[in-house]
Amino acid sequence: MAGIYIHIPFCRQACHYCDFHFSTSMKNKDAMVEALAKEISMRKDELDGETVETIYFGGGTPSVLTNGQIDFLIEAVYDSHSVSPNPEITLEANPDDLSADRIVELSHSKINRLSIGIQSFFDEDLTMMNRAHNAAEAEECLEVATTYFDNISVDLIYGIPGMTNERWLQNVNKALNTGVPHISAYALTVEEKTALHKMVKTGIVAAPQDDAAQQHFSLLIEKLQENGFIHYELSNFGKEGYFSKNNTAYWLGKKYIGIGPSAHSFDGSSRSWNVSNNTLYLKSILAEELPMEKEKLSVADRYNEYIMTGLRTVWGVSLDKINNDFGKQYADYLLQESEKYKSRGLLKLDVDTLKTTPAGKFLTDGIAGDLFFLNLED
Repeated sequence: MAGIYIHIPFCRQACHYCDFHFSTSMKNKDAMVEALAKEISMRKDELDGETVETIYFGGGTPSVLTNGQIDFLIEAVYDSHSVSPNPEITLEANPDDLSADRIVELSHSKINRLSIGIQSFFDEDLTMMNRAHNAAEAEECLEVATTYFDNISVDLIYGIPGMTNERWLQNVNKALNTGVPHISAYALTVEEKTALHKMVKTGIVAAPQDDAAQQHFSLLIEKLQENGFIHYELSNFGKEGYFSKNNTAYWLGKKYIGIGPSAHSFDGSSRSWNVSNNTLYLKSILAEELPMEKEKLSVADRYNEYIMTGLRTVWGVSLDKINNDFGKQYADYLLQESEKYKSRGLLKLDVDTLKTTPAGKFLTDGIAGDLFFLNLED
């Protein structure tokens, strides 16, 4: 099974914290949709006949497309690939794009999962982040969306400067009260070359504090687990049967093709990525050239990626898999280097699987990076 990711590189306005590739100019939107469909066709042989199990519209803001354009791109995938009988087809959407009429129309399309970028139910947070919607729109769209869609994910951001534990729990409870079966939550981070970076540097906004973010993260885990959610990946919580199939496939190392400017692809041994420039992307596709770079992953690269993704998930890192896929020297290295984290109660060995403990979850990325193999020759 494999996946198709389609990057829609447009947003109505730039969120202050975002460093993803997008444009706020919509003048090339129609041409971009045509180019995306053409790239899908140009890459129809890359999956070697594997069945597509997931189609994911990310961005950017995919909901800026019309429903007709979304249907057109879905059909382009069906025309070029073998698609499973019941694929997961996800649309990332912002509340300001999800009017009641739009939601009803989407419910009659092949889209069967919505990932809604709420981020916060408080106007002051949304204003600070320069989100295009307000709190009322967030609540209204969820009220309608949960009537027409069963499979909905909500995005929330924690660690916002000035956000108290009480207000964070209000955010979590508001999401829970809608009945959505999946919640993704991310710590606010200050990325270079973003408006937030400049605002923090000039003192307009206070820098996010790790201690506050860690408290929010712990409260989130406790509250969601009380309500029947499984913490199946560092930033993702789902009820049984509602884990993101698209993201799970990525964490488990399955193949996927990334379509559109800046999109990444993985074929099991190589990674490729498209140019992060809308104009260059359009010119290349028009000339029937794929605007991508490709990197053959070394054994150490693939080991490091498995450590990073595996430790973030409930499935952990299998020592048997490391022995079989990368070699005994990698398994020995992992056991040796992980001992210091096991002794501090941050990692545990569950039979032959290395996992983070509750105390280690917030530190997962740092722990994984420290377990990377940097010096081994393949």
